[in-house]
Amino acid sequence: MSTFEPVNPKPFLKTLIDKKVIVRLKWNQTEYSGILVSTDNYMNLHLEQSHEIIRDSDGNKTAEEPLGEIFIRCNNVLFIREDTTMKEVEME
Repeated sequence: MSTFEPVNPKPFLKTLIDKKVIVRLKWNQTEYSGILVSTDNYMNLHLEQSHEIIRDSDGNKTAEEPLGEIFIRCNNVLFIREDTTMKEVEME
């Protein structure tokens, strides 16, 4: 059985700067992917080369729209993670 180990969010976010990330919002199934440019003391996120990813109720991707540069306020974020799919494509 694995045990949950909490991660301090500020150092974790700093490790993601200049990497491609996926940010899921609390509302519906909306996600944003892009390169994390910066974060502040409130954990707001600044992304470049971003895309909005919309999923249906089953979790399947229904649309992906390019947005460019965006700012996501911290209280809207459900989770953020590194986008590992890009690394897999680059390695092949």
